[in-house]
Amino acid sequence: MIKPRARSTKPAQALIAWYDAERRELPWRARRGEAPDPYRVWLSEIMLQQTTVTTVKARYVAFLSRWPTVEDLARAPLDDVLAQWAGLGYYARARNLHACARAVAESSCAFPQDEEALQRLPGVGPYTAAAIAAIAFDWPCVAVDGNVERVVARLHAIDKPPRRVAPLIRERAAALMDRARPGDSVQALMELGALICTPRAPNCAACPLSSFCAARRLGAALDYPAREAKPQKPRRRGAIFILRRGDDALLRRLPPKGLFGGMNAFPSTPLTQDVPAAEFAGFAPCAARWRALDAPVTHVFTHFALEATIFVAYTRAKSAPSDCRWAARANLDKEGLPTLMRKAAAHAGLVDG
Repeated sequence: MIKPRARSTKPAQALIAWYDAERRELPWRARRGEAPDPYRVWLSEIMLQQTTVTTVKARYVAFLSRWPTVEDLARAPLDDVLAQWAGLGYYARARNLHACARAVAESSCAFPQDEEALQRLPGVGPYTAAAIAAIAFDWPCVAVDGNVERVVARLHAIDKPPRRVAPLIRERAAALMDRARPGDSVQALMELGALICTPRAPNCAACPLSSFCAARRLGAALDYPAREAKPQKPRRRGAIFILRRGDDALLRRLPPKGLFGGMNAFPSTPLTQDVPAAEFAGFAPCAARWRALDAPVTHVFTHFALEATIFVAYTRAKSAPSDCRWAARANLDKEGLPTLMRKAAAHAGLVDG
């Protein structure tokens, strides 16, 4: 007969014991007994920003297969990195990823270990620096993401939104760290929030911290963390122009900064602005018989929602308009188009939806 695991009387010990038994095997997570690879830890933390584990898994493996070391990534052309990143969103991360790889490669190919030095790298903020320092180097750093905020807020029934009491959340999270295993403690807290202490259906019966949890005692787990009223996202209108020449389509390289910075895209109105339909024609890349497709394409960004009308036209012109180029339809999947532009291409029948 298998005896049930005895529950620890200390939250930090209970958490780490649960993690040892229940942790997921993830492609970026060091196996038991292995030392973490700072490059893999850093790469995963950048990819996982604002993106789910499910989405990142396959993309991470493909990325690592193509550039297995930070030196490989540093030598890669930025265009290749942007193309590989396509579909993960928040494209400034890809540019910063490449810049960071170059900065590390120029510094003996070694990542710095402390939070302060890590934050001097392109694209590495306070949370990411703390996560890398703890997970890759076992430094006693507290990395607080949304999962950690939720666990701590419920554990202590903190009745204010996490952003308003960030120092308190951090302090209480630090108390859950096993001093001998800070890297595993950080991952354990994140894992608990991802698997057990979930936003809408917390599995309190399976939680190693249930006997310590104030929200469970109150029978009010779903009331925590306290929520701030979110303003409704503004809705904007725009247009995307798909010019065809036989089996070619017109693409434009966008400026390095801004929405989709440095990526290839179909010509469009300024997508961060609300453009009235009456003004769409003024943004077409050239004079042509433009035809609007029946239904617009919608896409939700972090700060706004977009409704884009897709216009299609055909030409026999040999040269491309200024700052544009022709791309073969068969190669569009390799152009690293942002998700919105892939939606537009699918709507126009250029690629599979």
